[in-house]
Amino acid sequence: MCSDRRRRGDCPRAGHGCTAGVIFAWNNSQVRGAKQLGMTKAPVDELVAFEIATRDLVGVALRSVENLEVSLPQFRLLMVLQEQGRSTSTECARALGVVGSSVTRLADRLDASGHLVRGTDPSNRSVVTLELTGQGRKLVRQISARRRRELSRVLDRLDPAERTACAAALRTLHELLGEGYADDLYSPVPL
Repeated sequence: MCSDRRRRGDCPRAGHGCTAGVIFAWNNSQVRGAKQLGMTKAPVDELVAFEIATRDLVGVALRSVENLEVSLPQFRLLMVLQEQGRSTSTECARALGVVGSSVTRLADRLDASGHLVRGTDPSNRSVVTLELTGQGRKLVRQISARRRRELSRVLDRLDPAERTACAAALRTLHELLGEGYADDLYSPVPL
């Protein structure tokens, strides 16, 4: 909600967006600063639009786990296991772009809550494996459905041609950020 207690889609101020209760207003000095730094070849107003959209989508991700028994980082681990199936802690850490001890802490909580189970690799008993339980799979479906409902609510308000153009641009952006994007950056990870 913005300072006027209006939702993002109802706010009349250009360049204004709010996500998860935090106000993001873009002022002229920020735009001038971006231009002076030569941050992008793209027009600054387009860069700002993508920054705002990123924050809006992060807000959707945060709201999707709101009032549930897991945090966003825990949900990300559950998503990795949903996508990859039974995996080692090291594989999960790599997929999430975090260190192994972070996965251990997340797995501790999720194991205690019944969302995943730990196991060992039969060929190397020192390797810890993680796997979703039925309860974990159910929670992933529930959170994913919440996200889709919220996104659908907004997307249904767009003109079909705008929605199609947005989807095409997002697919292209995803491809550009995918494999080989930059050797020193982690690949995109699920939120």
